[in-house]
Amino acid sequence: MKSLDRFFLFLPILFLIFSGCVNAPPRDLFPDLRYSHLKPIGLAVNSVEIKISYVSPKQIPNVEHKFPIAPTKAASNWLEDRIRAEGGIDSLRATVTLGRVVEVELPRTPGFRGAFMVDQSERYDGELEIVLEIIDPNGKRRAMVSSRAVRSRSVAEDSTLSNREEIWFRMTEAMMNDLNEALEKQISKHFSIWKR
Repeated sequence: MKSLDRFFLFLPILFLIFSGCVNAPPRDLFPDLRYSHLKPIGLAVNSVEIKISYVSPKQIPNVEHKFPIAPTKAASNWLEDRIRAEGGIDSLRATVTLGRVVEVELPRTPGFRGAFMVDQSERYDGELEIVLEIIDPNGKRRAMVSSRAVRSRSVAEDSTLSNREEIWFRMTEAMMNDLNEALEKQISKHFSIWKR
């Protein structure tokens, strides 16, 4: 077989390899969001129950299921890494009640002028909420704190999937930073008799 024939034989294979490499989402480039580097929050409870009550519909306009790290997963990681049961008669119920991000279509520049413009084509609106409840041995709630983080980001119409994933990751990270700060303050204020 001539060398030129061999080249054309392998050309479709090379195309598939390279197109796959270019289009594959680089999810492995995003670290799992963990919070074990922060000081644990010790509470005088005998157990910590973590629950995710928010269920993604997994269809447009919701896009949180496409994120490299789902907001609800990051919130669950925070609860696992930061909240510590240090003994007591009460228990802590921690619920991730919201973790949605919706895609909103933005208006484009119309007509001839629009052909030369790069518009912001979509906006992503995110909401992430955690509720913490101290429950006594009889199942009665003794105290509660909650915090909700809200963030929005827009993307240009020429954004690649990689660009969007980077924005989505940063959105989740920013919402978690907001929640971390707010919940630390609320726990210190409203869970003071359980704080260790």
